[in-house]
Amino acid sequence: MEQATSDDRADLDVAGLSAADVAERVASGQTNAFTADTSRSAWNIVRANVFTLFNGIVGACFVVLLLLGRWQDALFGVAALSNAVIGCVQEFRAKAALDRLALLNAPRARVRRDGAEAEIAPPEVVRGDVLVLRAGDQIAADAVVVASRGLQIDESMLTGESDAVDKRVDDEVLSGSIVVAGEGAARVARVGAESYANTFAAEAKRFQLVSSELRTSIDRVLRWVGWGIGPIGLLVLNAQMMVAGGWVQAWQQGTWSQAVVNTIAALTAMIPLGLVLMTSIAFAVGAARLAGQKVLVNELPAVEGLARVDVICLDKTGTLTAGEIRFDDALALSEATGWTDVLAWYGAAPDANATARCLREPFPVGVVLTAARRIPFSSARKWSAVSFDGGGGVDGTWVLGAPEMVFGDAATDAGGELGAAVTRLASSGRRTLVLGHAGTPLTDADVDAERLPAGVAAVAVLTFVEAVRPDAAEALAYFRDQGVGVRVISGDNPRTVAAIAREVGLDVDEGYDARRLPADDDELGAVLEQHTVFGRVTPDQKKRMVTALQARGHVVAMTGDGVNDALAIKTADIGIAMNSGAAATKAVARLVLLDGRFSHLPSVVAEGRQVIANIERVSMLFLTKTVYATGLAVLFGVLVMEFPFLPRQLSITDGLTIGIPAFFLALLPNAQRYVPGFLRRSLSFAIPAGLVIAVSLTVYTRVAMQIGLATAPLRTGATIILAIVAIWVLTVLSRPVTRVKVVVIGAMFIALTAIFTVPPLGEFFQLQDPGDDGATLVTLVVVLALGAIEAVRFAHRRFVRRSLADVSAGAGGVADEVRRRPAVVTAAIVLVYVGGLLNTALGIVVLLARYAVMPDLVLPVSLVGAATVLLGLLTIAGGSALSRGSSLARTLLTVYLAVLVALQAAAMALTELDPILVVALVAALAVIASMWVPARARRWFRGDAASLPAAGRVSR
Repeated sequence: MEQATSDDRADLDVAGLSAADVAERVASGQTNAFTADTSRSAWNIVRANVFTLFNGIVGACFVVLLLLGRWQDALFGVAALSNAVIGCVQEFRAKAALDRLALLNAPRARVRRDGAEAEIAPPEVVRGDVLVLRAGDQIAADAVVVASRGLQIDESMLTGESDAVDKRVDDEVLSGSIVVAGEGAARVARVGAESYANTFAAEAKRFQLVSSELRTSIDRVLRWVGWGIGPIGLLVLNAQMMVAGGWVQAWQQGTWSQAVVNTIAALTAMIPLGLVLMTSIAFAVGAARLAGQKVLVNELPAVEGLARVDVICLDKTGTLTAGEIRFDDALALSEATGWTDVLAWYGAAPDANATARCLREPFPVGVVLTAARRIPFSSARKWSAVSFDGGGGVDGTWVLGAPEMVFGDAATDAGGELGAAVTRLASSGRRTLVLGHAGTPLTDADVDAERLPAGVAAVAVLTFVEAVRPDAAEALAYFRDQGVGVRVISGDNPRTVAAIAREVGLDVDEGYDARRLPADDDELGAVLEQHTVFGRVTPDQKKRMVTALQARGHVVAMTGDGVNDALAIKTADIGIAMNSGAAATKAVARLVLLDGRFSHLPSVVAEGRQVIANIERVSMLFLTKTVYATGLAVLFGVLVMEFPFLPRQLSITDGLTIGIPAFFLALLPNAQRYVPGFLRRSLSFAIPAGLVIAVSLTVYTRVAMQIGLATAPLRTGATIILAIVAIWVLTVLSRPVTRVKVVVIGAMFIALTAIFTVPPLGEFFQLQDPGDDGATLVTLVVVLALGAIEAVRFAHRRFVRRSLADVSAGAGGVADEVRRRPAVVTAAIVLVYVGGLLNTALGIVVLLARYAVMPDLVLPVSLVGAATVLLGLLTIAGGSALSRGSSLARTLLTVYLAVLVALQAAAMALTELDPILVVALVAALAVIASMWVPARARRWFRGDAASLPAAGRVSR
């Protein structure tokens, strides 16, 4: 059927290019083949993982050591290279998965060739092609309009101008802009790299950085280290040269090379290389996991971003509802000739939107009508108007649109016939439109000004129904439980939106009419804090609402699927689009739900929380190392002492206590709720823990020098101290210790034991017997350091608990009832800590006894000592779980202690430490008895709250 105006028919009938023309342009390279990646480019991945300041420092140190012939001390270079390769491989894998999804879900371009319309991929568009433009399309290439019928283009993504621009014949349209109303045709003028979007706007549209607390905090730490590494390096170098006899003597005697090696050891330890790597891997793996759930992530930090969101704004249509609308009923209010034929014309129009197309079945075309003048539908106006040429007996002007936008307050006044009908129908959850009629036709001035003639009267109220998404209620309940505020924003009648919101579980009475929203942004923010559901919202208002919430300190997510949501989605901290939505909306979104399932959002939040929580834990490992390395460098530089490690020895502790276990910790499940202040919490542990380690090693070195330990045994003792204390830091930060974490920690400790036990490895790493005095000193320093680390963690947990309590109180969280712990369990916990420290110390003594026993006993003594140290550490780690009444912790601790009893018996047979071992054995048996024998302890671990008094209510 011909629905266009007579003046437009010739313009719209553009044949387009022939097949031969297309082939000629393809052969000459005049195609639109320019692909903007939806994920990080290969160069960006390589640059982020390889070409960094700290990799440059590490590379320079690596080369210096090779030139000095000290390749054994250059192991850190191999580790740094491996980190870079692993990071690149992980991100390339994630990129490949995301790019495949992006390719499968790329928007299509509609062109006219050989007189027929065809949909092709945007890269297949050639210069001279005729683009067929309809509402919702994203323009694939720069073009010149050759036909227009009410064509309106949103160029906000390119120019920043939020108002749609009318486009007439000979006007230019830019690639990347969006058709928001009307239809037309445009001949392509510029393609590929020449187009406006690809030369300027595409990068900003696709890769505008998501606000990332993790990335910002880590960058800040790297800047701090970068500023300090130069002066600290000079301080250390000066101290090492002075220890070597002074600058002149060291140079003359050749001892300067060892001073340089010591300095390199100090500097490379300060650099948290793996922290950036672990963050990148966690983001990449998170994005790849979400890709498997049909969630396309346009930028990796968006995984973190949604976990930080505290307000989520939802568009009703296509988000809470399935986006499938159907005609329900028509309530006639007055007699007007031909009104059903007008509805048939609206439904059959080629540019009919989804709502108008619902009219095709109930109102089939019986009388052919030809439009004389027309004002196309606009999401800003929310109505369209048409005057016919008089054929079919239909005259005057007909208006179809939102009742409130056409008739104003009369549509909401329950005292009038129209208002009563609209209010009643909208309150039932139905979507309402009104068909109005005026006796006078549209004039050219009316069309140009987009205004209605006077005297429009309501003819009929039309109702439509939408299917609510079955997963919407569950997802909204999840956000409500997590303290995330929900705002439902829609262009529909406020009562309709409120009814849908109630259906998905939101506790709302009546929607807020957006026509009453204040113009002042501060007042707008106050309204948004008080109300949940908003109707009759224009696209510009959606953007203002997002901005107003952000101005009040909220992290805002916006979901939607229509072109009218694109501005708000782009403005929000995290924009989420449904795959069923317009191509332009998906292009500006951070996340795209490819199967349109709203229920994926909790999974995205969970993935983001896992990334944040695990990186926070991993960062404390790396930052502790940076702090103690910096502290050692400063202390040894100021005290002019020889640095107590070779680079190869630091490679042991870095790899086995931080680098390798951090890789596993960064990917473990973790549902801890996001709390702002990532860097503050990390440093609140890392700084005191790092200082404890630095001071402990400094005191050890000073005392070891006073008792006359040689350089090699002194370094061995320092390496043992650092290895055990670093393993303990790893264990402390891994709490609660699960089976997987036990395996990781145990494997790292076994690897450390092998290095100290296997003769070839001991020779390579220059590990020598520290002697009896050295062993005693090492044991004493380790026990004191472990006790200090435990005190730091205790204080840190209280600090974090206060932070969580503040957040819980702010979110209106309900406190939990806490049972009073029986005294016998408290005694068991105290014994666990004391016994764990005692067994750790005994394990060190037994381990060092390998130097004083017969050769055939070296291996069994080493194994017994190492196992005792490990189980002592794991015993202490399980102590905190006892306070929560964990029956699993009780079982694991019983197993640990039983093995310790066996190890103590073996040590008694292999060594002469019987009195001390007897005390440790008795303590282990006492802990087992206190956990299993008393009735109150058994009830505590069964969780039988009825028989235990409450200790009051405290926050989580």
